[in-house]
Amino acid sequence: MITGKEMACFEAALNSENLRERSNVSAEIQELCRGEKIVPAESIEAYNLHCHTFCSYNGYGFSPSYIAWLAAKKGWFAAGIVDSDVLDGADEFFAAASSFDVRAVCGIESRVFVDAMAGKIINCSGEPGIAYHMGVGFTGSNVPAEQMTFLRKLKKKAVERTVGIVERVNIFLSPVELNIEKDLLNLTPYGNVTERHACAAYRKKAEQIITDEAERTAFWAQKLNVPLEEATPLVSDPVKLETAICLKTMTRDGAGYVQPATESLPALEEMNAFVIACGAVPTVAWLDGSSDGEADPEKLLDMHIDRGAAMLNIIPDRNWNFADQQLKAKKVACLNAVMAAAAERDIPVIVGTEMKISGQKLVDDFESTALAPHAAEFIRGAAIAYAHTKLTSTGMGYLSEWSAANFSSKAEKNVFFENFGRKLKPNSFAALKAQIVDMTAAEIIDSL
Repeated sequence: MITGKEMACFEAALNSENLRERSNVSAEIQELCRGEKIVPAESIEAYNLHCHTFCSYNGYGFSPSYIAWLAAKKGWFAAGIVDSDVLDGADEFFAAASSFDVRAVCGIESRVFVDAMAGKIINCSGEPGIAYHMGVGFTGSNVPAEQMTFLRKLKKKAVERTVGIVERVNIFLSPVELNIEKDLLNLTPYGNVTERHACAAYRKKAEQIITDEAERTAFWAQKLNVPLEEATPLVSDPVKLETAICLKTMTRDGAGYVQPATESLPALEEMNAFVIACGAVPTVAWLDGSSDGEADPEKLLDMHIDRGAAMLNIIPDRNWNFADQQLKAKKVACLNAVMAAAAERDIPVIVGTEMKISGQKLVDDFESTALAPHAAEFIRGAAIAYAHTKLTSTGMGYLSEWSAANFSSKAEKNVFFENFGRKLKPNSFAALKAQIVDMTAAEIIDSL
């Protein structure tokens, strides 16, 4: 067995900025696992299918390779990455997941304009008609040529938005100013800088420019408009300080904020068309049920289903994990309501924790009182998403013509995809791929 110190070195290398180093270390860990010098945990009925990576922003600095290894090490049922506006980490993630024999799913998340809800807040605070929306079940970064322009535009627009925010915040936080090239674009391996990168960069730049801690505390107290006694503990906590910077300067009414023009975002229907053309599944991103747009989950899901959505993503921890018992009860009631609405419509549900902020859980507590009643549905959703990911390469994905021809209902389709996702061993699909195209659905399950 290798030592804890040696394992820490391997894991640090998995988060290196150098892709070749990450790939080489993945191969080394694979060999150590084969030789039983590293023994991953036994499989558990828990997973995380919403892990941001450092290809957009991960609060722990985790790479796609590390997410795959984390899933193997902890024995998760499956793992999934979801980056903002890009698929840059997809190929690396699938390669690492293959090395570690992990069920892997890849998604993308972006903001869209929802014309049908133009006057309502949905899941973007203070921004009527704008929603975070997802696609789940991509098989790599190499999307069809006719869809590449759309994908590149998502990234370009996102980076331009962040750069514009920084240019405005620089004026507000002067003399703590960021150089776009030197301080920002080098913070992520593929140039997909986000607001979170900018907040971290401002915190670090302030430490460089204002070296005296008392002076720096006074600076942040003045800029963030908080009493000095509140700024003192804030400055000593990087996560809380960066969150405060974001809230003060980059959200609504902040110095860097500009209300997005609807034409600057893709329409919901455009995003769904892109996702489907890439062989993936349009997926509703649920916040917590507190907004006007999410107040009626049945109406919300029906609207999305009519426009092509076929899965639902939830970040459960923000739907139950509160010390305030009244708030907790309210949030759990909203969670239960959207889960019931999804069940009535046979919409698979997938979950995760995001990992966009240090301190967010690595995996949800599926055994908690709030989540235990839904745990089986969560696992079912992961199995379906994984099965789709594998089968879509044969033209047999969740939304394929093959599925439409072979199943008389969504419920019947879900049973097949769940069984396939549960029974298929991650690295056994290559041997099955050529055989199953001529099989019936029942024969495919029997062959596993």
